[in-house]
Amino acid sequence: MEDFSIIFLFLFVLFLLLGTGVWVGLALMGVAWVGMELFTNRPVGDVMLTTVWSASSSWTLTALPLFIWMGEILYRTRLSEDMFRGLSPWMAGLPGGLVHTNIVGCTVFAAVSGSSAATLTTVGKMSIPELRKREYPESMVIGTLAGAATLGLMIPPSLTLIVYGVTINESISKLFFAGILPGLVLAAMFMAYVAITSRISPNWNPHPESPMRFSERLANSRFLLPVIVLILVVIGSMYLGYATATEAAAFGVIGGLILAASQGSLNWKTFSESLMGATRTSAMIALILAGAAFLSLSMGFTGLPRGLADLIAQLELSRFQLLMVLLVFYIILGMFLDGISSVVLTMAVVEPMVREAGIDLIWFGIFIVVVVEMAQITPPIGFNLFVLQGMTSHEMGFIARAAFPMFLIMVLMVFLLIAFPEIATWLPDNLRKGPGG
Repeated sequence: MEDFSIIFLFLFVLFLLLGTGVWVGLALMGVAWVGMELFTNRPVGDVMLTTVWSASSSWTLTALPLFIWMGEILYRTRLSEDMFRGLSPWMAGLPGGLVHTNIVGCTVFAAVSGSSAATLTTVGKMSIPELRKREYPESMVIGTLAGAATLGLMIPPSLTLIVYGVTINESISKLFFAGILPGLVLAAMFMAYVAITSRISPNWNPHPESPMRFSERLANSRFLLPVIVLILVVIGSMYLGYATATEAAAFGVIGGLILAASQGSLNWKTFSESLMGATRTSAMIALILAGAAFLSLSMGFTGLPRGLADLIAQLELSRFQLLMVLLVFYIILGMFLDGISSVVLTMAVVEPMVREAGIDLIWFGIFIVVVVEMAQITPPIGFNLFVLQGMTSHEMGFIARAAFPMFLIMVLMVFLLIAFPEIATWLPDNLRKGPGG
């Protein structure tokens, strides 16, 4: 019972601070401060300073601002227009037509962005007007974009996987490799849904595309070459063992700057905007991570994580039952917090439970990311829903209904991962290990 009273105290203080508009990172520090004052005799100020500094000076964490900066640079290029021109000739002949450009475009951009919001905005600003012009069903255009943009959280370089890896001290490179196959499988499931719906829906009557010769399709594919080369440089350098995640991120920034310059998109204004955008996002995430590190230490002093892990062990839940409890828990949490906050806020308690159950932490990272992806498209705080509302002016209810089939597909993906864990573990287990995390 004592564990539950501590939990309720932590939650009360946390939601009190969040409800008054305090930043998430500061709210986490506030909860940790209360816990330290009430349950320990240690000098709280000294502990906080040491913990925050240690969390903020991690070498692995330097990959985060670099990948964010790369995404910010590419967001300000003509990449979305070029991707649509390169992809549309190949997608037009598939069942479902050009709606597949939403999914494939998000998959491609996710591999150079790492951010769900950046992926959504970059692909959506070009595809939405084009698909509307051709009179594709609006709910399908909005829904596929909302769902496929979440691939930015899974396909490397994923910011959520970086944060997860730093939080549990796991190899970022291994987590990146673990995210590749599940990301591609989830994209294929989205595309299958589009193909089936296009065959059975009576409202699917888009304007047909003009036929295009194979040579013309190949000629248009040249617009995809820059981003494909950038993906190969970033992911390939890690795969071949030439670079750590941090070094690969630096290659990505240089490649992004070269790509922007070659397109004529690089000037002092776009350079400074991308740098400031990356700085703001990185500072926000770093503050959340610092707050979470302090909260983890505070909870450790109370014995709460180990106590809860022992409680779960006494319940004798099977591995599947534990995962179902965590699935529901994270879906509910994701309705009120963004994905990164959800991960760092809960890992101190969840990690001991997962270790106790013998669940592979690399696999669990992918499980967490899929569930966090769901949170991006679930009201009331689904971030992708807000971005789409700003882009399309639709009511939130319409966007949430359009995205709901994608939510169900992600639930199905969770069960696929449980049934076939090799989807997430095969690549990191079989690829050559790089020179560190």
